[in-house]
Amino acid sequence: MMASNFIDYVKINVRSGHGGSGSSHFRREKHVPKGGPDGGDGGRGGHVVLKGNSQHWTLLHLKYQKHIFAKDGKGGEGGRRSGLQGEDAIIEVPLGTIVKDPETGEVLAEVTKDGEEVILLKGGRGGLGNTNFKSSTNQAPHYAQPGERGEDMWVILELKVLADVGLVGFPNAGKSTLLSVLSAATPEIADYPFTTLTPNLGVVAYRNFKSFIMADIPGIIEGAAEGKGLGTRFLRHIERNSILLFLVPASVENIEEEYLILLNELKKYNPALLDKERILAVSKMDLVNSEEDKEKIIQQIPAGLPYVLISSVMQQGLVELKDLLWKTLQNAQPANISEESTQEELDSE
Repeated sequence: MMASNFIDYVKINVRSGHGGSGSSHFRREKHVPKGGPDGGDGGRGGHVVLKGNSQHWTLLHLKYQKHIFAKDGKGGEGGRRSGLQGEDAIIEVPLGTIVKDPETGEVLAEVTKDGEEVILLKGGRGGLGNTNFKSSTNQAPHYAQPGERGEDMWVILELKVLADVGLVGFPNAGKSTLLSVLSAATPEIADYPFTTLTPNLGVVAYRNFKSFIMADIPGIIEGAAEGKGLGTRFLRHIERNSILLFLVPASVENIEEEYLILLNELKKYNPALLDKERILAVSKMDLVNSEEDKEKIIQQIPAGLPYVLISSVMQQGLVELKDLLWKTLQNAQPANISEESTQEELDSE
Protein backbone atom coordinates (compact mmCIF):
# COMPACT_ATOMS: atom_id res chain seq x y z
CA MET A 1 0.00 0.00 0.00
CA MET A 2 1.37 3.42 -0.95
CA ALA A 3 2.18 5.81 1.86
CA SER A 4 -0.06 8.86 2.01
CA ASN A 5 1.36 12.17 0.83
CA PHE A 6 -1.05 14.07 3.05
CA ILE A 7 1.10 15.20 5.98
CA ASP A 8 -0.64 17.49 8.46
CA TYR A 9 1.76 17.28 11.43
CA VAL A 10 5.54 17.76 11.59
CA LYS A 11 8.02 18.61 14.32
CA ILE A 12 11.05 20.62 13.25
CA ASN A 13 13.99 22.45 14.78
CA VAL A 14 14.32 26.11 13.78
CA ARG A 15 17.09 28.58 14.58
CA SER A 16 17.45 32.24 13.74
CA GLY A 17 20.83 33.67 12.79
CA HIS A 18 23.35 35.16 15.20
CA GLY A 19 24.07 38.85 14.86
CA GLY A 20 27.47 39.86 13.53
CA SER A 21 30.03 41.45 15.85
CA GLY A 22 30.75 45.14 15.72
CA SER A 23 34.22 46.15 14.56
CA SER A 24 36.84 47.74 16.81
CA HIS A 25 38.84 49.50 14.12
CA PHE A 26 40.76 52.76 13.79
CA ARG A 27 41.31 54.81 10.70
CA ARG A 28 44.91 54.51 9.58
CA GLU A 29 45.98 56.68 6.62
CA LYS A 30 49.25 58.34 5.78
CA HIS A 31 47.92 61.90 5.89
CA VAL A 32 45.43 61.32 8.72
CA PRO A 33 47.61 60.84 11.83
CA LYS A 34 44.68 60.61 14.29
CA GLY A 35 41.82 59.19 12.25
CA GLY A 36 39.96 57.89 15.27
CA PRO A 37 37.60 54.92 15.60
CA ASP A 38 35.71 53.87 12.48
CA GLY A 39 34.52 50.34 13.23
CA GLY A 40 31.22 49.43 11.54
CA ASP A 41 28.21 47.65 13.06
CA GLY A 42 27.56 43.95 12.69
CA GLY A 43 24.72 42.72 10.52
CA ARG A 44 21.48 41.37 11.95
CA GLY A 45 21.03 37.61 11.98
CA GLY A 46 18.40 36.13 9.68
CA HIS A 47 14.82 35.69 10.88
CA VAL A 48 12.87 32.45 10.65
CA VAL A 49 9.74 33.41 8.71
CA LEU A 50 6.55 31.48 7.98
CA LYS A 51 4.95 32.35 4.65
CA GLY A 52 1.52 31.25 3.49
CA ASN A 53 1.46 29.56 0.08
CA SER A 54 -1.91 28.60 -1.42
CA GLN A 55 -0.16 26.15 -3.75
CA HIS A 56 0.90 23.95 -0.84
CA TRP A 57 -1.72 21.49 0.40
CA THR A 58 0.23 19.48 2.96
CA LEU A 59 3.38 19.71 5.10
CA LEU A 60 5.04 16.94 3.06
CA HIS A 61 7.90 19.20 1.96
CA LEU A 62 8.91 19.61 5.62
CA LYS A 63 8.64 15.97 6.65
CA TYR A 64 12.30 15.19 6.03
CA GLN A 65 13.65 18.69 6.64
CA LYS A 66 14.00 18.53 10.41
CA HIS A 67 16.44 21.43 10.88
CA ILE A 68 15.93 24.87 9.34
CA PHE A 69 18.51 27.51 10.19
CA ALA A 70 18.69 31.14 9.11
CA LYS A 71 22.08 32.59 8.19
CA ASP A 72 24.24 34.52 10.64
CA GLY A 73 24.94 38.21 10.17
CA LYS A 74 28.43 39.30 9.11
CA GLY A 75 30.77 41.30 11.31
CA GLY A 76 31.33 45.01 10.79
CA GLU A 77 34.49 46.35 9.16
CA GLY A 78 36.65 49.42 9.23
CA GLY A 79 35.61 52.52 7.41
CA ARG A 80 32.25 52.36 9.18
CA ARG A 81 31.21 49.52 6.90
CA SER A 82 28.33 47.54 8.35
CA GLY A 83 28.23 43.77 8.05
CA LEU A 84 25.71 42.08 5.79
CA GLN A 85 22.44 40.95 7.32
CA GLY A 86 21.95 37.21 7.56
CA GLU A 87 19.61 35.65 5.02
CA ASP A 88 16.15 34.87 6.41
CA ALA A 89 14.92 31.28 6.44
CA ILE A 90 11.54 31.35 4.68
CA ILE A 91 9.33 28.37 5.50
CA GLU A 92 6.44 28.13 3.05
CA VAL A 93 3.38 26.47 4.57
CA PRO A 94 -0.18 25.73 3.44
CA LEU A 95 -2.95 28.02 4.54
CA GLY A 96 -4.37 26.97 7.88
CA THR A 97 -1.01 26.04 9.44
CA ILE A 98 -0.51 26.72 13.14
CA VAL A 99 2.73 26.57 15.12
CA LYS A 100 2.81 25.16 18.64
CA ASP A 101 5.36 24.93 21.43
CA PRO A 102 5.86 21.16 21.90
CA GLU A 103 6.44 21.59 25.65
CA THR A 104 3.44 23.73 26.58
CA GLY A 105 1.11 23.32 23.60
CA GLU A 106 0.91 27.12 23.31
CA VAL A 107 0.01 28.39 19.83
CA LEU A 108 2.88 30.62 18.71
CA ALA A 109 1.65 31.64 15.27
CA GLU A 110 -0.80 30.79 12.50
CA VAL A 111 -0.95 31.48 8.79
CA THR A 112 -4.30 31.75 7.03
CA LYS A 113 -3.68 33.99 3.97
CA ASP A 114 -1.69 33.54 0.79
CA GLY A 115 1.54 35.53 0.97
CA GLU A 116 1.10 36.26 4.69
CA GLU A 117 4.44 36.36 6.51
CA VAL A 118 4.91 35.77 10.23
CA ILE A 119 8.28 36.08 11.96
CA LEU A 120 8.56 32.96 14.08
CA LEU A 121 12.05 33.64 15.49
CA LYS A 122 13.87 36.95 15.27
CA GLY A 123 17.51 37.04 14.29
CA GLY A 124 20.04 38.34 16.79
CA ARG A 125 20.87 42.05 16.60
CA GLY A 126 24.25 43.03 15.22
CA GLY A 127 26.78 44.47 17.64
CA LEU A 128 27.72 48.15 17.52
CA GLY A 129 31.14 49.12 16.22
CA ASN A 130 33.54 51.19 18.31
CA THR A 131 32.65 54.35 16.39
CA ASN A 132 29.38 54.40 18.39
CA PHE A 133 31.22 54.68 21.70
CA LYS A 134 33.49 57.64 21.08
CA SER A 135 32.90 60.74 23.17
CA SER A 136 34.72 63.83 24.37
CA THR A 137 36.08 61.84 27.29
CA ASN A 138 36.68 58.61 25.40
CA GLN A 139 38.02 59.52 21.99
CA ALA A 140 39.60 56.16 21.22
CA PRO A 141 37.35 53.31 22.45
CA HIS A 142 38.99 49.94 21.87
CA TYR A 143 35.87 47.87 22.29
CA ALA A 144 32.81 46.95 20.24
CA GLN A 145 29.69 44.95 20.96
CA PRO A 146 29.43 41.28 20.10
CA GLY A 147 26.35 40.30 18.12
CA GLU A 148 23.33 38.87 19.91
CA ARG A 149 22.78 35.15 19.57
CA GLY A 150 19.83 33.88 17.59
CA GLU A 151 16.98 31.83 19.06
CA ASP A 152 16.79 28.04 18.79
CA MET A 153 13.77 25.84 19.46
CA TRP A 154 11.72 22.85 18.37
CA VAL A 155 8.22 23.62 17.10
CA ILE A 156 5.22 21.63 15.93
CA LEU A 157 3.57 22.62 12.66
CA GLU A 158 -0.02 21.46 12.44
CA LEU A 159 -2.28 21.88 9.43
CA LYS A 160 -6.01 22.51 9.81
CA VAL A 161 -7.66 22.42 6.41
CA LEU A 162 -9.34 25.69 5.42
CA ALA A 163 -12.73 25.08 3.86
CA ASP A 164 -16.14 26.72 3.89
CA VAL A 165 -18.08 23.48 4.29
CA GLY A 166 -16.92 20.39 6.16
CA LEU A 167 -18.59 17.05 5.46
CA VAL A 168 -19.27 15.10 8.65
CA GLY A 169 -20.55 11.55 8.66
CA PHE A 170 -19.94 7.92 9.42
CA PRO A 171 -17.87 5.80 7.01
CA ASN A 172 -19.83 4.93 3.84
CA ALA A 173 -22.31 7.79 4.36
CA GLY A 174 -21.62 8.98 0.80
CA LYS A 175 -19.36 11.96 1.57
CA SER A 176 -16.77 11.16 -1.09
CA THR A 177 -19.45 10.51 -3.69
CA LEU A 178 -21.13 13.83 -2.92
CA LEU A 179 -17.83 15.71 -3.16
CA SER A 180 -17.00 14.07 -6.49
CA VAL A 181 -20.41 15.02 -7.91
CA LEU A 182 -20.43 18.63 -6.68
CA SER A 183 -16.79 19.38 -7.58
CA ALA A 184 -13.91 18.20 -9.74
CA ALA A 185 -12.30 16.38 -6.81
CA THR A 186 -11.61 12.67 -7.31
CA PRO A 187 -11.59 11.03 -3.86
CA GLU A 188 -11.33 7.26 -3.58
CA ILE A 189 -14.80 5.71 -3.48
CA ALA A 190 -15.58 2.11 -2.48
CA ASP A 191 -18.21 0.12 -0.60
CA TYR A 192 -16.08 -0.55 2.47
CA PRO A 193 -15.42 1.67 5.52
CA PHE A 194 -12.54 4.15 5.75
CA THR A 195 -11.85 4.47 2.04
CA THR A 196 -11.07 8.12 2.76
CA LEU A 197 -7.89 8.25 4.84
CA THR A 198 -7.00 11.89 4.23
CA PRO A 199 -9.12 15.06 3.91
CA ASN A 200 -10.08 15.88 0.32
CA LEU A 201 -10.85 19.38 -0.89
CA GLY A 202 -13.13 20.31 -3.74
CA VAL A 203 -14.24 23.63 -5.20
CA VAL A 204 -18.00 23.72 -5.68
CA ALA A 205 -19.10 26.00 -8.52
CA TYR A 206 -22.13 28.17 -7.82
CA ARG A 207 -24.12 30.71 -9.79
CA ASN A 208 -22.56 33.83 -11.35
CA PHE A 209 -19.05 32.33 -11.25
CA LYS A 210 -19.06 32.15 -7.47
CA SER A 211 -17.66 29.15 -5.64
CA PHE A 212 -16.98 27.73 -2.21
CA ILE A 213 -14.66 25.07 -0.86
CA MET A 214 -15.91 21.78 0.54
CA ALA A 215 -13.80 19.35 2.58
CA ASP A 216 -14.45 15.62 2.90
CA ILE A 217 -13.27 14.75 6.42
CA PRO A 218 -12.47 11.03 6.97
CA GLY A 219 -15.32 9.11 8.59
CA ILE A 220 -16.09 9.48 12.26
CA ILE A 221 -17.26 6.52 14.33
CA GLU A 222 -18.74 6.38 17.79
CA GLY A 223 -15.84 6.72 20.22
CA ALA A 224 -13.64 8.67 17.79
CA ALA A 225 -12.94 11.30 20.46
CA GLU A 226 -11.47 8.50 22.60
CA GLY A 227 -9.26 7.30 19.76
CA LYS A 228 -11.40 4.65 18.08
CA GLY A 229 -11.23 4.24 14.32
CA LEU A 230 -9.16 7.08 12.91
CA GLY A 231 -9.56 8.81 16.28
CA THR A 232 -9.10 12.56 16.55
CA ARG A 233 -6.45 12.66 13.86
CA PHE A 234 -8.68 14.49 11.38
CA LEU A 235 -11.20 16.10 13.72
CA ARG A 236 -8.93 19.16 13.89
CA HIS A 237 -9.71 19.89 10.24
CA ILE A 238 -13.35 20.51 11.13
CA GLU A 239 -12.38 23.40 13.42
CA ARG A 240 -11.74 25.77 10.51
CA ASN A 241 -14.96 25.07 8.58
CA SER A 242 -17.69 27.72 8.57
CA ILE A 243 -20.50 25.19 8.09
CA LEU A 244 -20.76 21.55 9.10
CA LEU A 245 -22.75 19.46 6.62
CA PHE A 246 -23.86 16.27 8.34
CA LEU A 247 -24.43 13.41 5.93
CA VAL A 248 -26.66 10.55 7.09
CA PRO A 249 -27.78 7.83 4.62
CA ALA A 250 -31.49 7.14 4.25
CA SER A 251 -30.81 3.44 4.86
CA VAL A 252 -30.11 3.84 8.61
CA GLU A 253 -32.76 2.88 11.16
CA ASN A 254 -32.94 6.26 12.91
CA ILE A 255 -31.75 9.49 11.27
CA GLU A 256 -31.88 11.54 14.48
CA GLU A 257 -29.91 8.95 16.47
CA GLU A 258 -27.11 8.85 13.87
CA TYR A 259 -26.98 12.65 13.78
CA LEU A 260 -26.81 12.94 17.59
CA ILE A 261 -23.99 10.38 17.81
CA LEU A 262 -21.96 12.43 15.32
CA LEU A 263 -22.77 15.63 17.19
CA ASN A 264 -21.72 14.07 20.50
CA GLU A 265 -18.31 13.04 19.10
CA LEU A 266 -17.68 16.60 17.96
CA LYS A 267 -18.76 17.93 21.36
CA LYS A 268 -16.39 15.59 23.20
CA TYR A 269 -13.52 16.66 20.94
CA ASN A 270 -14.21 20.39 21.07
CA PRO A 271 -17.48 21.87 22.45
CA ALA A 272 -16.90 25.03 20.40
CA LEU A 273 -17.72 23.05 17.25
CA LEU A 274 -21.37 23.06 18.29
CA ASP A 275 -21.44 26.83 17.74
CA LYS A 276 -21.00 26.36 13.98
CA GLU A 277 -23.88 26.41 11.53
CA ARG A 278 -25.16 22.88 10.90
CA ILE A 279 -27.07 21.41 7.96
CA LEU A 280 -28.29 17.84 7.54
CA ALA A 281 -28.26 16.09 4.17
CA VAL A 282 -30.02 12.73 4.04
CA SER A 283 -28.13 10.86 1.32
CA LYS A 284 -28.91 7.81 -0.83
CA MET A 285 -32.55 8.81 -1.26
CA ASP A 286 -32.58 6.72 -4.45
CA LEU A 287 -32.95 3.72 -2.10
CA VAL A 288 -36.28 5.07 -0.81
CA ASN A 289 -39.12 3.51 -2.79
CA SER A 290 -42.26 5.24 -1.53
CA GLU A 291 -43.59 8.58 -0.34
CA GLU A 292 -44.56 6.90 2.91
CA ASP A 293 -40.94 5.94 3.61
CA LYS A 294 -39.86 9.46 2.67
CA GLU A 295 -42.28 10.94 5.20
CA LYS A 296 -40.94 8.61 7.92
CA ILE A 297 -37.43 9.89 7.23
CA ILE A 298 -38.52 13.53 7.42
CA GLN A 299 -40.25 12.87 10.75
CA GLN A 300 -36.95 11.57 12.19
CA ILE A 301 -35.08 14.81 11.42
CA PRO A 302 -34.53 16.97 14.56
CA ALA A 303 -36.84 19.95 14.73
CA GLY A 304 -35.35 23.24 13.57
CA LEU A 305 -32.39 21.63 11.77
CA PRO A 306 -32.11 22.74 8.12
CA TYR A 307 -32.09 19.68 5.86
CA VAL A 308 -32.08 18.51 2.26
CA LEU A 309 -32.93 15.07 0.86
CA ILE A 310 -30.37 14.13 -1.80
CA SER A 311 -29.14 11.37 -4.05
CA SER A 312 -25.63 11.90 -5.41
CA VAL A 313 -25.99 8.99 -7.83
CA MET A 314 -29.29 10.25 -9.29
CA GLN A 315 -28.29 13.96 -9.00
CA GLN A 316 -31.38 14.68 -6.91
CA GLY A 317 -31.59 17.59 -4.48
CA LEU A 318 -28.07 18.86 -5.26
CA VAL A 319 -29.18 22.27 -6.55
CA GLU A 320 -31.27 22.77 -3.42
CA LEU A 321 -28.30 21.70 -1.29
CA LYS A 322 -25.97 24.21 -2.95
CA ASP A 323 -28.54 26.98 -2.56
CA LEU A 324 -28.93 26.22 1.15
CA LEU A 325 -25.16 26.03 1.68
CA TRP A 326 -24.54 29.32 -0.11
CA LYS A 327 -27.32 31.10 1.76
CA THR A 328 -25.98 29.80 5.08
CA LEU A 329 -22.43 30.79 4.18
CA GLN A 330 -23.52 34.38 3.67
CA ASN A 331 -24.76 34.48 7.26
CA ALA A 332 -21.91 32.47 8.77
CA GLN A 333 -18.41 33.74 9.52
CA PRO A 334 -16.68 32.87 6.22
CA ALA A 335 -13.61 30.65 6.41
CA ASN A 336 -12.49 30.84 2.81
CA ILE A 337 -15.29 31.79 0.38
CA SER A 338 -13.60 32.46 -2.94
CA GLU A 339 -14.28 33.27 -6.54
CA GLU A 340 -11.29 31.23 -7.60
CA SER A 341 -10.32 27.67 -6.89
CA THR A 342 -7.51 25.79 -5.24
CA GLN A 343 -7.04 21.81 -4.15
CA GLU A 344 -4.85 19.89 -1.93
CA GLU A 345 0.51 10.24 8.52
CA LEU A 346 1.12 11.70 11.31
CA ASP A 347 4.82 12.34 11.66
CA SER A 348 5.20 12.40 15.39
CA GLU A 349 8.58 12.48 17.00
